[in-house]
Amino acid sequence: MEMKMKVVLVLCIVVLIQTEVALAAVFTVGGSAGWTFNTVGWPKGKRFRAGDILAFNYPSGTHNVVAVNQNGYSKCSTPRGAKVYTKGGDRVKLVKGQNYFICNFPGHCESGMKISVFAM
Repeated sequence: MEMKMKVVLVLCIVVLIQTEVALAAVFTVGGSAGWTFNTVGWPKGKRFRAGDILAFNYPSGTHNVVAVNQNGYSKCSTPRGAKVYTKGGDRVKLVKGQNYFICNFPGHCESGMKISVFAM
């Protein structure tokens, strides 16, 4: 009987993990225009959860995506050790709380190529 309980417990855990993955939403940053200039307002009115995926679509070599902190976001600067995505079609999983992203190509962030997303 004890072995059956362990098997049931493991199966329940697997189902819970699968359910959480299935509930994650994928959001295409910037909509059909993709990750480009003036996307700073794109998150407005959207609800995000930790685990949701942001898809950053752009032609490789024209932009990038840099996960930054609040200071990097407000100053359009890249902190040391920041994660930089460069392929286009980058997919980034949101963490709970505030998430900040910029393009650090010269002048891009200053032209509104940055977003701040709060995930519940």
